[in-house]
Amino acid sequence: MVEQVAQMVVHGEAWTLKDLFVLPNEYVYWSIQIVMYPYMTGLVAGAFVLSSLYHVFGVEKLKEIARFALVFSFALLPVAMMPLMLHLMQPLRGINVLMTPHFTSAISAFGIVFMTYACIVAAEIWFVYREFIVDSVHRLSAKTDRSAYESVLLLVYKVISLGAMDTSKEALVSDHKAVKFLAGLGIPVACFLHGYAGFIFGSVKANALWMTPLMPVIFICSAVVSGIALCIVSYYIFMEVRKWAAKRGKNVLLPDGLAHGSAAVDYEHLRSVQEHEVKMTSKYLLIFMTLALTLEVLDMIFRGYTAVKSWDILRDVLFEHDFTKIFIMQYGIGNVLPFIMLLLPGVTVRRAALASVMVLFGVFMMRWNVVIGGQAFSLTFNGFMHYHLPIIPHDLETFKEGFFGAMLVISTPFVLFYFLNMIFPAFMVDKEESHH
Repeated sequence: MVEQVAQMVVHGEAWTLKDLFVLPNEYVYWSIQIVMYPYMTGLVAGAFVLSSLYHVFGVEKLKEIARFALVFSFALLPVAMMPLMLHLMQPLRGINVLMTPHFTSAISAFGIVFMTYACIVAAEIWFVYREFIVDSVHRLSAKTDRSAYESVLLLVYKVISLGAMDTSKEALVSDHKAVKFLAGLGIPVACFLHGYAGFIFGSVKANALWMTPLMPVIFICSAVVSGIALCIVSYYIFMEVRKWAAKRGKNVLLPDGLAHGSAAVDYEHLRSVQEHEVKMTSKYLLIFMTLALTLEVLDMIFRGYTAVKSWDILRDVLFEHDFTKIFIMQYGIGNVLPFIMLLLPGVTVRRAALASVMVLFGVFMMRWNVVIGGQAFSLTFNGFMHYHLPIIPHDLETFKEGFFGAMLVISTPFVLFYFLNMIFPAFMVDKEESHH
């Protein structure tokens, strides 16, 4: 027990500077990985909501990016737990949260919701790609000169087909109904998945910055914003790579080239699809941005209007210590500027992608200001702490809780997506479209 307390002190002392600070909270214990935790879970939820705009609400104009968002959401899913595993000094029993139901604990409830959501997304992907899986089994089985990669792919498709080889019209209609049901069920589960993070912060009565019933709603809205923005940026980058490959006739080198069985994708078709999908998605991003920004400003105005006892220290935090981080970086660069960029007429693909990058930065700063800013002031209102992110790691702890630990978390979903895209082509062209 004494060793654990000593570790906790070192854990926070490595990156905390004090300014007239007194007990009870002595260090910034929740560092960059706890900022990454709600950030990554928000991306998962937001990407799924984007895919559901097509599957549930029938927004046909988002058809292409909806499939991409669904696969990308599945790639993001395992990474939602990664920051917690890196942050914990003894994470070996962390799996118990996912395996043992315990409804009185918010963390355990998250485990239940997380597993439920993972099952919903996996099932939805299976129904969306079932026809493709069956076609791939027949196509690869009929091929006599299969490569080692194609043989492995055939085995994978046979396993994940689960023996459901019926591709009749009635079966495909049933698949479509199942997708719509699962997508509709997944929306509230995805929102609860991320809203719970806001619930944990908002229920801490001892912290004046976190204690607000609007916190879960703000987290959910900003999650949808960040997920849609990430899908726009990622879709733009991946389509640029595909356009480059199409121009040089190297489509077969793409990760899904062999799985799709298509070695020729038209450059002009890719360009028009990219332009259409990014511009349409940016309109929905603008809608959700308006909602998220309104809620955050409303919460701040309400705090100032009620001016409870804790408002004095909150005013110092908001308008002095963290003014640059909140009003310039979060609201200015991350909200107002991209909002204007998307609102101006004649939105181009590059402008939408750049605005989405700024939105991602703004949502990250919102998480930073909540997690770090909420720990930065003394609960006795008599001091302030400054958090310095470790850039160059000098041991395992400063690697995990530093810049490179955060980069590891951010890059992992793209690696997972690369391999997932080999099995479930996120840029697949439907049969009826490929004949045009």
